[in-house]
Amino acid sequence: MTVWTPLRLRDVTLPNRVWLSPMCQYSAGADGTPTDWHLAHYGARAAGGLGMVMVECTAVAPDMRTTARDLGLWSEQQVAGHRRLVQVIETAGSVPALQLGVAGRKSSHGVPWDNAGTRSAVAPEDGGWQPLAPSAVPFAGLAVPREMTSADGTRVLEDLDRASRNAHRAGYRLLELHGANGYLFHQFLSPLANRRTDEWGGDLQARLRFPLEMVRALRSGWPQDKPLVVRLPAEDLLAGGLTTEDMTLVAKQLGANGADMVDLSSGGLVPEAGRLSEPLHNARYGPLFRTAGVFVAASGAVCETTRLGEAVPGLVDAVLVGRALLRDPYWALRDRGSEFWPRQYHRAF
Repeated sequence: MTVWTPLRLRDVTLPNRVWLSPMCQYSAGADGTPTDWHLAHYGARAAGGLGMVMVECTAVAPDMRTTARDLGLWSEQQVAGHRRLVQVIETAGSVPALQLGVAGRKSSHGVPWDNAGTRSAVAPEDGGWQPLAPSAVPFAGLAVPREMTSADGTRVLEDLDRASRNAHRAGYRLLELHGANGYLFHQFLSPLANRRTDEWGGDLQARLRFPLEMVRALRSGWPQDKPLVVRLPAEDLLAGGLTTEDMTLVAKQLGANGADMVDLSSGGLVPEAGRLSEPLHNARYGPLFRTAGVFVAASGAVCETTRLGEAVPGLVDAVLVGRALLRDPYWALRDRGSEFWPRQYHRAF
């Protein structure tokens, strides 16, 4: 087996194990739909030899966006826009996938290139909104969130169910829940963000209750023949936070509740958490998470194609590549023969 060996998840076969990591473009239309920028961006990467193109984090509801320029999937107009995007990805030869996001307290901030960007709160009078979170604990300089009630929880689960059904109607073949990097799923899991004393707070099993409900809500609206993935923090990288042992137990529970794969990330819950930067830093957690009985993928500083063989099959089952593919949509093909490039480009060799 190599990184170029197909991988079958449920009834979906990925032609290889090099995938585009979901990287937000902050370029949605005012109605949250994909724009021509998305068609050009994702179409180019789909033509670049990737087994799967995962579209950026797409919000399940207006108040679960990180910014006002995030993609959404709660309206019919958005479904139509995503369907067009799916067609572009498929036509270029890749499997279309989607990451769904529930931002929680990391909501209502600026886009990266404006002012202080992701650390800059956008007030309601300027087009922002009040975030929801497990506890009224803000992230960095963002707005203090409102602590979620049981009614809020019910609504979030309904949003997830609707978004997963809409993703299927749009034609996506794999769905990922963004459960890492300080999003709502991660906020509930970590004692650094979840200060609740009710049934959603306390020890790890209690903090896991609502995240598991989120996964079940997605699975209920997502066809059984299509795979479900969860982007999961491998650890919090801060004392008092989630450990790899905690997260291996979580991964096992995710598998028992309908998830087929975990996509490993790390840190990101709080600004003071450590940051890993060496190549394949998240993939190195892979062997431990494989013991949970799920497929394992990872992203993280994969900038040289020579690293792909180091990752698969030794560490993980698939690699998600982000920044390298932002710089070069044909990165995955650079060390491959001309026969692997789109036939429209063969005369270039």
